[in-house]
Amino acid sequence: MKEKILQKLKEIEQTHNVTILFAVESGSRAWGFASPDSDYDIRFIYKHKLDYYLSLWEKPDVIEFMTQDDLDGSGWDLRKTIKLLAKSNAPLIEWLFSPVVYFEDADFAKQMREIALKCFSPIAVLHHYLGTTKNFIEVCEMEEVKLKSYFYALRTALAGKWIIETNTFPPVAFADLLPIAPQNIQEKILELQQIKANKDEKYLHPKETLITDFLLETIQFNQENASKLGSGKKISEELDLFFRNLIK
Repeated sequence: MKEKILQKLKEIEQTHNVTILFAVESGSRAWGFASPDSDYDIRFIYKHKLDYYLSLWEKPDVIEFMTQDDLDGSGWDLRKTIKLLAKSNAPLIEWLFSPVVYFEDADFAKQMREIALKCFSPIAVLHHYLGTTKNFIEVCEMEEVKLKSYFYALRTALAGKWIIETNTFPPVAFADLLPIAPQNIQEKILELQQIKANKDEKYLHPKETLITDFLLETIQFNQENASKLGSGKKISEELDLFFRNLIK
């Protein structure tokens, strides 16, 4: 599948006259709890030629594609990407630390990761994860639940808890987040993960009160501790210089 993905990225470069600097897997396949029929969520960063950035007019800064063989692609232009990095955009930082890398310009990736950690805002990223957990809690309380909903809620709840306890950006791989959950929750999650690995996305699982109660407790914990967190560094001049060097 990697060769097919790389070929599609080459097509994107030629069709849109851009250079792809970085491409990774996001979503359940990167997090480690994919179902057999999960899409490939390909995320990439690209740059245009210099003239694009010298135009007076706003231009498209996102490229998206969907193929018949479940390749779901979304890429951001370099300028958009760096602006979002300055705001400590959580999905973007996850891309940068994804365990599944399809392609990267090594120098670019190294610098982006270093900048991401400089700009990391614990309070901003916590609120992103907290909002996502809350979005899933209603469906997680139904009598039958898609396992995808449980895992999205658990991942973001644990990511928020990680930030509060360590003041660092949480691991992208779900397995690396598990140790901060109580032992009985870890055991139940591993049980559900085994089921999810063998069921399609439409499968409905009976409500797991143990998981729902843990989610509600963790939401409350994350909300109560959010005010203790700091914000990220403002490094506008450094980002300007980084951007200018890349587009020259």
